[in-house]
Amino acid sequence: MTAPRELARVLTLRDLVLIVVGTTIGSGIFTVPGSVLRQSGGDLGVALVVWVVGSVLALLGALTFGELGGMLPDAGGSYTYVREAFGPLPAFLLGWTLFLAINTGSAATLAVAFANYLGELVPLTPLAHNLAGVAMIAAVAAVNIRGVRYAASVQNWSTALKVGAILALAVAGLVLGTGFHHSGTRVFATPVSPASLSAAGVALLGVLWAYEGWQDVTNSAGEAADPQRTFARGIGLGTAALVAIYLTANAGYVGAVGAPGVAASDRVAADAVHALFGPAAAKLVTLVILVSIFSAANGLALTGPRMYFAMARDGLFFRSLSQVHPRFGTPALAVAAGTVWATLLALSGTFEQLFTYVVFASWMFAALAAASIFVLRRRRPDAPRPFRVPGYPVTPALFIAAAVAIVVNTIWARPVQAVIGLGIVATGIPAYLVWTWRHRRGRE
Repeated sequence: MTAPRELARVLTLRDLVLIVVGTTIGSGIFTVPGSVLRQSGGDLGVALVVWVVGSVLALLGALTFGELGGMLPDAGGSYTYVREAFGPLPAFLLGWTLFLAINTGSAATLAVAFANYLGELVPLTPLAHNLAGVAMIAAVAAVNIRGVRYAASVQNWSTALKVGAILALAVAGLVLGTGFHHSGTRVFATPVSPASLSAAGVALLGVLWAYEGWQDVTNSAGEAADPQRTFARGIGLGTAALVAIYLTANAGYVGAVGAPGVAASDRVAADAVHALFGPAAAKLVTLVILVSIFSAANGLALTGPRMYFAMARDGLFFRSLSQVHPRFGTPALAVAAGTVWATLLALSGTFEQLFTYVVFASWMFAALAAASIFVLRRRRPDAPRPFRVPGYPVTPALFIAAAVAIVVNTIWARPVQAVIGLGIVATGIPAYLVWTWRHRRGRE
């Protein structure tokens, strides 16, 4: 059987929307609202503004990437945009860092979190804990090697289950809860000052972390059916759906336990269920979180390997990773490579250090990818653009400014970790030189 050279375009608009939602919603919305409210000084009004600002920034990014994805609907997403605008080296550093730490580190984080939450339902020995995390990664890999249509169906159902559970809890909190009548609720009672603005900025980082992942769908543009028509709509509608889900969930949490209860909790979803339905029902939250984590991990496996596939196709990564499986039509070896590295990170425990050091780099590369829109508009003014970002150039400029601010704040607040993280990114330079040399030799 002859292997196909290209990935099949089988992802529908619904698939794209649910990839955005499912990949982004992991465990953050079940835990982050408490820390956001605390960092907002316990002021519900300030916390709401922080969530709205974070939501707007995510939408600005989605609109920007929507134009880029419609113009360059190929596997690789941000890697492709940066390559076309700034050349192969920065594009390689982006893909290298995602493979080395960001995408695989996220998968390792989810694997360990899955085992931790599973341990709340059934006792796990240290060995069983490790095996549970590895089994989750392996199951996700098997689904994604089996076929993109198969993986997308798993993503759609798991995303629908967790979104349904989140919205059901939110409605219950709003209907059954009395939290909005809590006497300790403060709304816009915090005076505006440099200290309060700084605290709100820290809270915004938590919100942006909860939104981390919406841009991963760009890696799957090469498998979108009719991408010029569906891609921009998919990433835009998916991000808008996230905004609605997150704001509704926050309202439900406040309705269930009140603003002081949210601020005091690091497990606000479980506390909300406990308050509304009793302690026995709180276990249901653990099941929902397990589904949510699996869905997020599946989304990472459905998107990230497409970047490794694109790099290999350009001769800048292991050549075998550019192969399309002859039977399943997936970049099976690219999926397997990411899975093996994520498993090693999870078992070694080094993913925490790697992820902490380079997570800010994802924003650095997001800013670079978004900046591609300015270069490509100037360099390719006549290129087909089925979707043009509204509000250009302000829309992408605001997103880039926010991403740069996050990077600068990280470097200022954590200079040692930032320098180490930049050093990890820089390890891609000798790797790039090796692969370009091998690629040139292969063509001679």
